Amino acid sequence: MEMKRSYICYDSDGIKSIGDFLNKTIGPTYTYNIRLDEDPSADQSATFFGNLTDEVQTVCTKLAQEPILSKAKGINAIGFSQGGQFMRAYVERCNDPPVKNLVTFGSQHNGITDFQNCNENSWNPLVCAAWDSILKSQTWTNFVQSRLVPAQYFRDPEDMENYLTHSNFLADVNNERDRKNVTYKENMKKLERFVMYMFSDDTTVVPKETAYFDEVIGTGDEAKITKLKDREIYKEDWLGLKDLDQSGRLEFRVAEGGHMQISDELLRDVIEIMYGG
Repeated sequence: MEMKRSYICYDSDGIKSIGDFLNKTIGPTYTYNIRLDEDPSADQSATFFGNLTDEVQTVCTKLAQEPILSKAKGINAIGFSQGGQFMRAYVERCNDPPVKNLVTFGSQHNGITDFQNCNENSWNPLVCAAWDSILKSQTWTNFVQSRLVPAQYFRDPEDMENYLTHSNFLADVNNERDRKNVTYKENMKKLERFVMYMFSDDTTVVPKETAYFDEVIGTGDEAKITKLKDREIYKEDWLGLKDLDQSGRLEFRVAEGGHMQISDELLRDVIEIMYGG
């Protein structure tokens, strides 16, 4: 049965339910809900406002200092929606403590080509509406790239010049610029498994195929989709994805339903991935 949960901040019911589900399913399990601030309201705000370079570094510091995780030889990590590419950035940039298994749900690994419209289901409809026009009209300005989170993983495949020149986050963690960061690739290759879920009926993330690193130009029936394995990022192995794939450690899975509709059955699959050997 699908469980309606919120995953907007570390203290939300959806995030907390993961630990509860683990404890009920496999017994006492230590879980740490990543946060940028102990205040849930401030942590929630950081999902929209912030510099992702600074936020990832904050997570790196927190995990390296966390009393239990810092002593672990390896940890399992789940990234929900944009948290998936942020968790991947953690693996690439620091990975201490090291991630063994990384699972992402509906994440924007290849960016988004459109921003989510403001509606009554938005994190904060009034705040969203106030910043929406700036987000869309000034995407590549330093002001927006250093302050508004969604802009930092915006990627228009038909405007790569602006993206490669101005992107504060995604162009770097996807190793798309001429100068490649070898550490990113080497850290990704250390994963035992990297499992990417795409929601079958996702209309929140545009395009939904970004969950698989696929590149999409256009929309609807006219859309041209280039699968990950046909892209240079895979062929030249900028991130170690080809290495993971050829060794059976990269998986593409489908989660039925809309964005972040996660069932108990799906969570059991994730537990099998992480603890089933």
